[in-house]
Amino acid sequence: MNIRNIPREAILGLVIVALCGVIAARFPAFVRPSNLLSVATDTAPLIMLALGQFAVILTRCIDLSVAANLALTGMICALLNMAMPGFPMVLMLALALIVGAFLGAVNGALVWKVGIPPIVVTLGTMTVFRGIIFLLSGGSWVNAHEMSDSFTQFPRIPFLGVELLAWIAVIAVTGVYLLVTRTPLGRAFYAVGGNPHAAVYTGIDVGKTQVLAFVLSGALAGMTGYLWVARYAVAYVEIANGFELDVVAACVIGGVAIAGGAGSVGGVVLGALFLGVIKNALPVVNISPFWQLAISGAAIIIAVALNARSNRPKGRIILKKAEHTHEPV
Repeated sequence: MNIRNIPREAILGLVIVALCGVIAARFPAFVRPSNLLSVATDTAPLIMLALGQFAVILTRCIDLSVAANLALTGMICALLNMAMPGFPMVLMLALALIVGAFLGAVNGALVWKVGIPPIVVTLGTMTVFRGIIFLLSGGSWVNAHEMSDSFTQFPRIPFLGVELLAWIAVIAVTGVYLLVTRTPLGRAFYAVGGNPHAAVYTGIDVGKTQVLAFVLSGALAGMTGYLWVARYAVAYVEIANGFELDVVAACVIGGVAIAGGAGSVGGVVLGALFLGVIKNALPVVNISPFWQLAISGAAIIIAVALNARSNRPKGRIILKKAEHTHEPV
C-alpha cells in the first residue's frame, strides 16, 4: 500500500496518538481524560483562528493580521465591559463578531479593490490594529479586577462537563465544515484557489469570494478575541503577539495547500490539536517555552515540503501500459 494514498487526516491522527503515547511513557498523567480535555479546551482559540485562515488560504490569500484582530477586538470588548459592566453578553458576542468581520472586510477590500497582495495588506493592518489598541488603551492593561464576573466567567461556564469555550469551537468547526462542503460559497473557495481563471468562466466573482473569506476569518478572530480576553482576564497591546504563526502552521500541518484550492476542516482541526499537544507537552518534559516558536517554524517548513512533494506533478503518461503501472495498489 502506497503511503501517499493514505488520507492526510489519518496520518496526522496516528502521529498525535503516537506523540501522546511517547509523552505518557514518561508522564502517565498527561493522557488522563481530564488533562486531554484541558488540552483540547486550551487549543480551542487556535482551532477557531485556523478555521478562518483555512478559508482565506483556500482562495490563494493569507491573513497575517488575525492575532492583531483578536487583540483589538478583545481590547474593545474589555474597555466596553469596564465602562458598562452590565452590558448583555449576547450583545457582547454579537459586537465581537461584527468588529472582527469589519476588520476582515477591510483586509478583503484592500486586496480586491486596490489590488495589493494579501501578505502586504495583512502585514500592514497587523501593525495598524496594534497601533489602534495603543491609542484606545493608552498603553495600559485592562486587568481582572476591572472586568465584571459575567464577562470573565462566560467562557468557563460548564455544559455537560465541558467549558463553553470548547463548545463554541465545536460550533465553529461544524459551521465551517457545512459552509465549505454544502454551500456554493464553500465550493467557490475551492474553485478560486484551484484555478481563478476557470472560476471566472463559471460565473464566480473571484474578488468577492476572497473578501467573504477574509470576513469569515475576521469574524472568527473577533469572537476568539473576546473569549481570549475573558478567559485570561487581561487585555493589553501585545496580547497573542506572534500567534498568527501558529495559525498558519496549524493549517499547513493539516494539509491545506499554501497555494490554495486544497485542504479540509478535519485536517485543520488535527493540525491545531497537534500543535496544542506539543505546546502542552513541552513544559511537562522541561523544554523551554522559547523553543515553541522554533518548533512551529520547523513544523511549517516540514509540512510545506511534504505538501509540495505529495502534490508534485507526475508528468504526462503516454503509454496505456505505463498508466496501469502507476495505479495505486
